[in-house]
Amino acid sequence: MSFEDEKQRFLNMPPEEKRSFYKGKVTTLDQICTWSEYWDKNKSNITKTVEKAEKVDETLAKKVCMWQGDITSLEIDAIVNAANSSLLGGGGVDGAIHRAAGPYLRKECATLKGCKVGEAKITGGYELPAKYIIHTVGPQGEKSDKLKECYENSLTLAKENRLRTIAFPCISTGIYGYPQRPAAKVAISTVKKFLLDNKDTVDRVIFCLFLDTDKDIYEELLQKYFALD
Repeated sequence: MSFEDEKQRFLNMPPEEKRSFYKGKVTTLDQICTWSEYWDKNKSNITKTVEKAEKVDETLAKKVCMWQGDITSLEIDAIVNAANSSLLGGGGVDGAIHRAAGPYLRKECATLKGCKVGEAKITGGYELPAKYIIHTVGPQGEKSDKLKECYENSLTLAKENRLRTIAFPCISTGIYGYPQRPAAKVAISTVKKFLLDNKDTVDRVIFCLFLDTDKDIYEELLQKYFALD
């Protein structure tokens, strides 16, 4: 069977049937708190002095989440893969996504002829709970313009394909060596601007975190960029 046929088979498959292909526990959107919900539950414990907090409408705060867990488990429209330029798989998140999606993902990726730093390309999700995978290549080292492009181009690709829920890993902060806090600032500020400019095209953006240190950073920065009170 060609990857095109397999891709369509999975895209047209009912969620209940598709879940049987994923080896782990599936995480649905209703299991993840929005930033608004998270703040209401935890503000007495996490309030810090945040300089120049940027107040937002609660509607906007309901469109973002920070969640610590396995990005491959998410049953949403699209997850973002922090890929290498070949798009043929690698270590970390990239390898985990390829293993969970199955062999047809690599076959489709081989037709895309790679991906430049900052660009984004889309494939099917195959055996993943997510319908699609958006692959982007982050910069090596602290290059804010290129990291910003990763988030912008991934979100634009989601918009063009009418995908309303998307999850990002912490792009470039692993072996590519981008410091965690500066990377988080780029991620959150870029997502916020996109949401302000495209209020009706996205329902939820999930910042999928792995390390406890990432959780602490995102918790603080979300207070700044999506302040509610």
